[in-house]
Amino acid sequence: MLRRFTTFSVITLSVLLAGIPSAWAQTSAHKHVVSKKKTAAKSRSRTPVTPARKRKIHRAFVESADLRPMAKQLLDEHTLAAYTGVERYAAKHRADQGGALAHLVLGYAHLQDKDYDKAEKDLKLAGARVTELSDYADFFLAQCAANTGDQKQIADLLKGFAEKHPDSLLNRQAALMRAGSLVSIGQNDEAVGLLESLHDSKPDVELALGRAYQASGQTAKAVSLWNHLYAETPLSAEAAAAQLELVKVSAQGFVSAPTLEQRVTRADLLMKGHKYDQAQTEYQGILDGIRSDASQQALQRKIEVKLGGALYHTHRIDQAESQLTAIAPADDESEAERLYYLHEIARSKDQDDKERQVLADMMQKFPASPWLQEALLSASNMYLLRPDYKNAIEDYTAQYKLFPEGKYSPYSHWKAAWLNLRLGNKDEAKRLMEEQITLYPDGQEIPPALYWRARLAEEEGDNDRAGEYYTFILRRFTHFYYADLARERLRFRFDSAKHDPLLDKIPNQDAAKESFDAPADDLRIARAQLLTNAALFDFAVRELQSESDKLYAKAEIARVYLKADRPDRALQSLKHAVPGYFSEDITDMPQWAWDILFPKPFWNDLTRYAKANGLDPYLVASLIRQESEFNPQAVSYANAWGLMQLLPPVGKKLAREVHLRHFNQDQLTNPAINLQLGTRYFKHMVDSFGGQVEYALAAYNAGSDRVKAWQSQGPYRDIHEFVESIPFTQTREYVQAIMRNATVYRLLYSEGVETAKVKQGS
Repeated sequence: MLRRFTTFSVITLSVLLAGIPSAWAQTSAHKHVVSKKKTAAKSRSRTPVTPARKRKIHRAFVESADLRPMAKQLLDEHTLAAYTGVERYAAKHRADQGGALAHLVLGYAHLQDKDYDKAEKDLKLAGARVTELSDYADFFLAQCAANTGDQKQIADLLKGFAEKHPDSLLNRQAALMRAGSLVSIGQNDEAVGLLESLHDSKPDVELALGRAYQASGQTAKAVSLWNHLYAETPLSAEAAAAQLELVKVSAQGFVSAPTLEQRVTRADLLMKGHKYDQAQTEYQGILDGIRSDASQQALQRKIEVKLGGALYHTHRIDQAESQLTAIAPADDESEAERLYYLHEIARSKDQDDKERQVLADMMQKFPASPWLQEALLSASNMYLLRPDYKNAIEDYTAQYKLFPEGKYSPYSHWKAAWLNLRLGNKDEAKRLMEEQITLYPDGQEIPPALYWRARLAEEEGDNDRAGEYYTFILRRFTHFYYADLARERLRFRFDSAKHDPLLDKIPNQDAAKESFDAPADDLRIARAQLLTNAALFDFAVRELQSESDKLYAKAEIARVYLKADRPDRALQSLKHAVPGYFSEDITDMPQWAWDILFPKPFWNDLTRYAKANGLDPYLVASLIRQESEFNPQAVSYANAWGLMQLLPPVGKKLAREVHLRHFNQDQLTNPAINLQLGTRYFKHMVDSFGGQVEYALAAYNAGSDRVKAWQSQGPYRDIHEFVESIPFTQTREYVQAIMRNATVYRLLYSEGVETAKVKQGS
């Protein structure tokens, strides 16, 4: 087993946000001095540019069009040769905007290298001559001052920043930085006024405003803000900083402890954020403080239950069980929560009788509780994995009947239908599949429900229904996995005039489509293109994210990442921008969009090693797309590395096989080496399962032993029934996605490309 999930490295705005608390953590609504002023709603409307300004930006774009390769090399490598190249470009373009933009790049690079004198020189040149991006030059100058500790210079540089640059996305950061400098030089009231004028209750502003209040002698207001941060944004970096501030004022004799309500809120949010160790500590501390208070008995019981839950999540199973069983039964929602955790403990200990009894108690006493939803899903999936299909069907059925609108009900209903088919209960399976379409017509389970209902119709000789359903899948779910299966089956005659009204319940995708083309006068697009010329890709993305509700802006983000040589980030961005692209016809989107969604980086090495191992290059590309999204530096939580996500011990063994000397795990981030070893490894998998790709893919994801165990639970009609029966949702969807994506790759690129023949779908 390689791993089940992959994490990816991300590009960060490290210099932009250096020394500035995170601005991105969310906070709940609350009452304090800032929120008394009405918060201005953030506009997501398009920012237009005047014709005159548009001409200036266009001229700057044209004059700097050939800067990007040199700028990118400088910002990637920071070598003397790279600096020299951009300096020569700046001198050559002294009379136009290309030279000024080159100075901005040089200043930014020097800033990153902590060479502040040189940075200041170049940034001043840029600020004087780059009219459109002078806000970046001014802000980076302030960063130089911040890194040299000159607080007065920061305050002076950023004074009137918003008035000078009214359209700048840096205004908020500039205000925060200036406020911090004002506090440092004793101009506390001005800092308070500046921060209050932001009308912003995000954690970074609250932390800074609290410090300004404290410096101006308004300690009570400061403590109120810091307690709010500590209690209601416990996952933010600012919460830890606020806690330190509270400790400081407490040492000075000021009462700064959060209220009991705030402490409970903090513990609950930590629990919700999966910070179970911290939540356990908080719950234990709350209990220690209220045990002797008779008026807090109801709260005490609830906290005791939550403490038991935190112990369970930190894998202290016996301790959690002892904690929860010591709590007397009650009739409120906390009792449902207590029973849920007792159910999970019984499940983890394979105490079947106890598990069934606790679940029965929950169904009797709390039939509408969300905790029962969770328990039923847990029990259902437990029996699915065993496999005990009879009990799984019982619990899946209870799930969708008790919670017909519940979040798990479409899935549970489909599982009940599928397992009935597996048990040979065809009539019940057909009824449930048709009911799936009626009850959940827009659910993700519709394609398999349609396909397998068609298969059952086909087996019974009902070719008209089967043909209509297969045709519907091909039309409505054009590039889904099930469309490939339907296309494979649809080789018989049927009466196309017949129509099943059940299909009318499934919504179509005929909604008006947004354009990928940006308006010619969009300011954010124009500024992003200038920043891209300067290889300041992170800042270009940030400009575009300010209009992230616009498809053209989201698409442009993907194109920026592509120019940054980050096909993985481009792919991720466009997938989020057009989540329904598998329902689109090839002609519905521009070719460049498909090229981003199904990229071919490292293609020469990929095809070379794929063919050397008798593999279809498009299948290998699809596997990589699913594993790492073409990020050669990807390292998963399970320590799987590179494009094909190889574990270092596996890589070492494969390196010996191909006589690769002096192997070390860092080489797994080398695309060519990863492809050489990864394709060999996958070929071993394919061969070990008789050439059947679907088995090999399942083994690549979940391990060969599991696949062999699933094979033993047959017989199956064919490989497609095996895939549908994979009990791990992640593995099943992984196999289906790769098979689907390989088909799209071939559709897009296969003309004139020779591919190796591998047994698939037979």
